Amino acid sequence: MISTRLTERFGIQHPIICAPMAYVTGGALAASVSRAGGLGIVGGGYAGTVGGEPDLETELTRAKPGKFGVGFITWALERAPKMLTKALQHSPSCVFLSFGDPRPFAAEVRDAGAALICQVQFLSQIDIALEAGAAAIVVQGSEAGGHGATRSTFPFVPEAADYLKRRSPGTLLIAAGGVADGRGLAAALMLGADGVVVGTRLWASAEALTPKAHTDKAIGKTGDSTIRMKTLDALRGVPWPREYSFRCLKNKLTDEWSDREAEAFRAFGKLSAKYAQARAQNDLDMVAVVCGEAVGLLRDRPSAESIVNSIAAQAAILLRGGGTLKFTPQS
Repeated sequence: MISTRLTERFGIQHPIICAPMAYVTGGALAASVSRAGGLGIVGGGYAGTVGGEPDLETELTRAKPGKFGVGFITWALERAPKMLTKALQHSPSCVFLSFGDPRPFAAEVRDAGAALICQVQFLSQIDIALEAGAAAIVVQGSEAGGHGATRSTFPFVPEAADYLKRRSPGTLLIAAGGVADGRGLAAALMLGADGVVVGTRLWASAEALTPKAHTDKAIGKTGDSTIRMKTLDALRGVPWPREYSFRCLKNKLTDEWSDREAEAFRAFGKLSAKYAQARAQNDLDMVAVVCGEAVGLLRDRPSAESIVNSIAAQAAILLRGGGTLKFTPQS
């Protein structure tokens, strides 16, 4: 076991949090992570404002009876704030907010007895999270799959650690982006984090809602096979703030549009109907397979419990040996 401020504050065994991935982290995945001793957070995603999302209340019910949280894309939650109220009725231990101002929701989260976790993509966003009363701040590097920005995890974590030490030493720091095995957890802790958020590795877990065709396409790829771009959201008509881009596997659509950003924004929503049809048909030449650079570390799709236990065990061995032991990758 690795004891950190995160494990102590949230009453968990391992300093590992499951990313609340939209369309992916349902109740079964969150529950499996929590059973293993981590913290599972159900992905509330776009708060029902974008089509095709799983029913959130159903997934929250599936996450019980263990400890769990719920996460939202903050700018989308602003359009459907009642979804937060409904989610809080399920008594989550925490609410994870990213990509927007968390302050309008902070009082409701606090009054419900849940801890607020705020994910940031820039150092300049930390002060807003502190004003909101965040118990923990997640710094997300650009290596992450799905939406993110431009900072890299390795320098971002220690810079944020130094910043919080000066400004708010009681606030927890969690690293996200590129963490998929024990090496990533051990490195994050050495850099000053209290724990990690794991996305891509759990995206390829047995309990994830990820379509099998997506993980089948991803396994065997390398980090070189991913791309970060802004054009996809514009083409499918999802109004993401301009500072954020999207990492996924390269395909025919990304090959055609990755360098046509201005044109894509002028044609906002041009491919929304075709994209929805392609998703229904599982056409992976057009639909994004959403994963991070850590896709190069995927070999299989085991249970989330085994993933969490493996990451924790590997990290403990590395930390005991000062990071000098020969590391053998495991599933």
